[in-house]
Amino acid sequence: MSQEFTMKPVARIHSDFAGKFGVPRQSGLVESLEALVVFEPAYRNPDALRGLEGFSHIWLVWVFDRALREGWSPTVRPPRLGGNTRLGVFATRSPFRPNPIALSAVTLAGVEETGAWGTALRVRGADLMDGTPILDIKPYLPYADCRPEAVGGFASAPAGETLEVECSLSLWEKVPPERREALRAVLALDPRPRYQADPERVYGFGFAGLEVRFSVEGDLLRVREILEGTEK
Repeated sequence: MSQEFTMKPVARIHSDFAGKFGVPRQSGLVESLEALVVFEPAYRNPDALRGLEGFSHIWLVWVFDRALREGWSPTVRPPRLGGNTRLGVFATRSPFRPNPIALSAVTLAGVEETGAWGTALRVRGADLMDGTPILDIKPYLPYADCRPEAVGGFASAPAGETLEVECSLSLWEKVPPERREALRAVLALDPRPRYQADPERVYGFGFAGLEVRFSVEGDLLRVREILEGTEK
C-alpha cells in the first residue's frame, strides 16, 4: 500500500556554518561547537519542553534540505572511503537518500529564554548548517540508545583530529574568543574532501560570519586568511 506523509519543521537551527563545507561529518566530533535550536512560531510553547531539562543529550531529526535530488540511487560513495567505493545507501549516512532525513545526537547545554524567539535549546556538538529544518526532537535514553557492543562496519573508528593547526595570533584575534577552540577543532578534523590533497590549493568556508581560508601540506593545516564581514 502506497502512502505519503507531509511533515512540517518544528524548529530550525542557528549554527556557525553558512554552508556544508567545514561542518563536522558526524555529530559529537566537536563538542565545543554551540548552536541554538529555535522553534517555529506554531511550536513556541514552553509546555512542549517540560521535563526535557532532565536529559543530558537529545536526538535531532532533521532534513538534508540543501541536498535534495530527483530520484535516488541504491548506491553512494561515502567520503569516509575516499569517494571511490560504492556502498548501499542504507549502509551509509549519505544525504542522498530516498527520504532526505538525518539523525544527530547532541548535548543539551540548556533550555533558555531568548525573548524574540521564545524558549530555545542550546546544544553542543551539532553537525547542521545554519537554518536547517528540524522535524522532531527526542530525548536520548542511555539504557536504550547506547550499545557498547555495537559494530561500526566501515566506520568503526571515530574520525578524530588528524591535522596540526597553525594560525598567527593576528588572525586568531579576528575570531571571537568563545569560538576559537571550536574553529581549531573543526580545522583539525580536516574539512577537505577526502579525495583532494593538493598542498597548493587554498580552501575556504564560512564560520560565525567569517571566511576562513587555509591550505594543507602533509599533517599541517595553515590558516592563510580570516576575512571579516562574510554573511553567516
